[in-house]
Amino acid sequence: MKKHVHKITDIEKGSIAEELGIVPGDTLIKVNGRYVQDVFDFRFIVNDTYVVLLIEKEDGEEWEYEIEKDYNEDLGIIFEEPLMDTYASCSNKCIFCFIDQMPPGMRDTLYFKDDDARLSFLQGNYITLTNMKDEDFKRIIEYKLSPVNISVHTTDEKLRCRMLNNRFAGKALKRIEELYNAGIEMNSQIVLCKGYNDGDELEKTIHDLTKYIPVMKSLSVVPVGLTDYRDNLKNLEPFNKEDALKVLDIIGKWQNICKDAFDTNFVYASDEWYILAGKEIPDEEYYEGFGQIENGVGMVRSFIDDFEKALFELKERIPECAYKGKVSFTFVTGVLFAPYLEECLNKFYLSFPCIDYDVCAVINNFFGHKITVTGLLTGQDIIEQLKNRNLGDYVIIPDSLLRAGEDVLLDDITVADIENALQKKIHIVKSNGASLVDIIEKYASII
Repeated sequence: MKKHVHKITDIEKGSIAEELGIVPGDTLIKVNGRYVQDVFDFRFIVNDTYVVLLIEKEDGEEWEYEIEKDYNEDLGIIFEEPLMDTYASCSNKCIFCFIDQMPPGMRDTLYFKDDDARLSFLQGNYITLTNMKDEDFKRIIEYKLSPVNISVHTTDEKLRCRMLNNRFAGKALKRIEELYNAGIEMNSQIVLCKGYNDGDELEKTIHDLTKYIPVMKSLSVVPVGLTDYRDNLKNLEPFNKEDALKVLDIIGKWQNICKDAFDTNFVYASDEWYILAGKEIPDEEYYEGFGQIENGVGMVRSFIDDFEKALFELKERIPECAYKGKVSFTFVTGVLFAPYLEECLNKFYLSFPCIDYDVCAVINNFFGHKITVTGLLTGQDIIEQLKNRNLGDYVIIPDSLLRAGEDVLLDDITVADIENALQKKIHIVKSNGASLVDIIEKYASII
C-alpha cells in the first residue's frame, strides 16, 4: 500500500492514547504493520483486541506501541483530517443541486460539492454512488460499513442520468443491489422535482426500492429547494398545495402496502409536504424512531413532543408561576416553523403567564423567499428584520443557524456582529423543544 501518514492534533482525555503518552503533534505511520489510507482502514484495523501502532514523534524518533484492549474500544486519537484523507468531490451536475444555486461571494467551503461515502458512514451524508472508485465500493462491503445513505431520486436509469447530468448515474444504481446482497444497511432519499420524478415516476421508484426491505431501512421524499440564483440552470417549478396533497397520497398508499407486507412504513414525507398541504403533522408512531430526522422527516413532531414533555415536567415541579417580574423574549425562526413555535410558546404562556414573547419569522431575502427553513437563515437578514423591533429582555436564536462548533452564520456574520448591530445580547438555544423550555425557565427566573 502507498505510504500514508496522518498528523495527530488532539487526544481524548482518559483514553488509551493519553495513557500511552501519545500527544498532539505526533504522526501515525502504521497500524499492525500496515499504512492506513483513511478512516475506513483505521477503524477497521483497530477494531481488535491487540493493536500495534508505529508513531513518529516530533523529533523524528519512531516509537512502537503494543496495545491490548476491548474489541470495539476506541483509542482516543483525533487526526488533523477527520477522514484521514482528502474529501471526494462530486462530478455530477444535478438539476436540483443547492450548491449551484448559491449566491456569489460566500466562503469557498460552501461551494464544495462532496459525494464521499466515508461521510455517509461517519456523518450521515447522502451519496449518489456515482463518484466512487470500484476499490472504495468494495471496501464498504469488505469492512461491512453501514448504514450507507443513498440519494436515489429515481430508479429509471435514463431519467437518473438526466437529473444528475451524469451518463453513468443509471448504472450506479446496480450498486444498491450489491449492497443489498452483502447485507449492508441502507437509507435512501428522493429529492422530488416537479415534472421529473414525481407522479407515476415517484410511484415506480418507491415500488422498485421496496424489494430491498429490510436491508434498506427507510426512504424519505423531500421537495427540491429553489433559491433566487438559478440563472443558466434548468427551469424547476415550486410545488403547490395540490401537488403536496398528491405526494402525500402516493406516500400514504405505499406506507399501507409496506406496513402490510413488511411491518414498516418504509417511505416517509418530509415535514414540508404536510405544511404545504395544510395537513397536521403525524404523531410520533408514524416516524418509527425518527430514523430520517436529519433529512427533515419528523423534526416538527419531535420538537413539539419534546417541548410538551418538558413543559409538563416543569409544571409538575412548579405548580404555580414564581418569578421576579414579567420577562419578555424575542425568538428567531424561519417562516416554515414559525406557526409551530408560536403554538408551543402559547402553551408555555398559558401555564406560566410570567413571560411575554414575540416570534420573529425571518423572511429569507438572502437566498429568496421560497427558502423558508430556519437552518438557512443568515445574519444580515436577522439584523435587518430585528433592528426596528422591540426585542424585549432576551433574544433567542437556535444553534441550527451556526456553523458546527462556531458562532458564525452562513454569510460569515458572527453572533457578536448581530449583537453589535442590535445592541442586544444574543442567547443560543439547542434546536429541540426541551432546551427551549429550559432556557425560558432559566431567564424567566421560574423557581
